[in-house]
Amino acid sequence: MSLVNQLKDQMKDAMRAKEKVRLGTIRMALAAVKQIEVDTRETLTNEQTIAVLTKMVKQRRDSLAQYAAAGRNDLAQIEAEEIQILEKFLPQPLTEEEIAALVDASIIEMSASSMADMGKVMGALKPKVLGRADMASIGAMIKAKLQ
Repeated sequence: MSLVNQLKDQMKDAMRAKEKVRLGTIRMALAAVKQIEVDTRETLTNEQTIAVLTKMVKQRRDSLAQYAAAGRNDLAQIEAEEIQILEKFLPQPLTEEEIAALVDASIIEMSASSMADMGKVMGALKPKVLGRADMASIGAMIKAKLQ
């Protein structure tokens, strides 16, 4: 079953259960997917849908940090709930050890030896960790290993 169909099924369940936050979050995710499909005139694959959901989670984490810093705990709580709902549709996150192993394997595979090769390593890793790890932390790990 495709990820979009899972989202639609969960939206129906949220409607039946009258869970407003969950329903609103799932509708927002489906709207983002639909917007990209309309813009590109093609149906998104599961990987592309995961990328959209990952971007939405990242945006909410940024908002959560800003709301918490401003002392707006009510808004921060809403963002935290939306993150939890969206993360249920993403693949299981990788552990630090798994990420380190993938980084090491990609560095060896690309024969990377300097910072000039960082882009090649990131390009090789991105499809492997899509939605399962933060690319910023992976970039920092690659940078540390290539220096």
